[in-house]
Amino acid sequence: MLSGKSILVTGGTGSFGHKFVQMTLEKYDPTRLVIYSRDEMKQWEMAKLYGDDKRVRFFIGDIRDKERLSRALDGIDYVVHAAATKIVPIAEYNPFECIKTNIDGAMNLIDACIDKKVKGIVALSTDKACNPVNLYGATKLASDKLFIAGNSYAGGHETRFSVVRYGNVLGSRGSVIPFFMSLAHTGTLPITDDRMTRFMITLEEGVELVWHAFDDMYGGEIYVKRIPSMKVTDLARAVAPEATLNIVGIRPGEKLHEQMIGAEDVEYTYEYDDHFKIIPSIAWEGDKSRVGGGVKVKSDFLYSSDNNPEWMSIETLQKWIQENIDKIGTY
Repeated sequence: MLSGKSILVTGGTGSFGHKFVQMTLEKYDPTRLVIYSRDEMKQWEMAKLYGDDKRVRFFIGDIRDKERLSRALDGIDYVVHAAATKIVPIAEYNPFECIKTNIDGAMNLIDACIDKKVKGIVALSTDKACNPVNLYGATKLASDKLFIAGNSYAGGHETRFSVVRYGNVLGSRGSVIPFFMSLAHTGTLPITDDRMTRFMITLEEGVELVWHAFDDMYGGEIYVKRIPSMKVTDLARAVAPEATLNIVGIRPGEKLHEQMIGAEDVEYTYEYDDHFKIIPSIAWEGDKSRVGGGVKVKSDFLYSSDNNPEWMSIETLQKWIQENIDKIGTY
C-alpha cells in the first residue's frame, strides 16, 4: 500500500519516527517520506543518517500551526501522527501546553488532511488513553475520539482516519529503561510501587501495527497490539540485578496498572491472532466486512497489564537490552 506513495510523519524525529522511517524505506520504497517536526537540531542529526537519499525530506513545523501543516501536506497520500506531549509529569504541570499540542494539534491535522485530500491517517495512541487518570491520557483519549469522528467529519471526502494503541516502548527516549540505566551505577533504583505493571512493546512491533492499520482500515478503528506485561520491579532487576530498589510512591497522574481495552469497549472489540480491533461505536451500522475474521471478545473481557496472560521475563528483557544496547535512547 505504501510503495510509491508520499508519506508524512508528524513528530518524525522521535524514537518511533526514526524506526518507522528506517523500516518503511526498506520495505515499501515510498516516493517521498516527509519528517514534520519542530526541533531543527533533531532534524539536522536525523538528516545525517540518510545522506543523499532523495526520498527523505524534512519540514520544520508544529502541529499547532494549521497553515504550516497544510503546506507540508501538499501531495501527501498517507500520514502517521506521532507528535505529542507525552511525559506524564510534564503534562500535569503544563496542562495548557499539553492540550494545545495533543488536542488542538489533532484538530488541525484532521482539518488539514481533509482539505488536502490525504487518503489515510493513522494516529498513535497510548494505553494511558483507556480510562485515563492523568492529563496526558485524557488528551490522548480526546485525540482518539477526534480521529475516529474525523471519518464522519470528512463528509464526502475519501480521507480515512484510524488509531493504533500500545504500551511502553522498549528503550525509547525518556522511558523507564534508559532512566534505570542512567542510575544503575548508583546501586539504587527508585520504584514507585512494587505492585506496578506495564505493557511492553518494541519499536519494530509498533511500526508493524501501523502498517497493518493502513492495510486493514475502513476508518474509525482502534488497533491494539497483543503484547506482554512486566512488573516494574522485574524490569529494574533486568537492568541492574544487584541494585537496591527504593520505593518512592506513585508520581502525580500515574496508574498502578495500565489498560488498553476497558469494559466500555467490549461491545465493539474483536480479537485476532496478534491484535485486537475496536470498531467505532458511531456510524458503523453493523458493517461486518470490517470485522473480517475477528471473534468478538467475551462480555467480561478486560485488557489490563495486571491480568494479561502474556508476561515478559527478566531474562528476555536482558537479552533484548544486550542486543539493542546501541539503540536505547537517552533519558
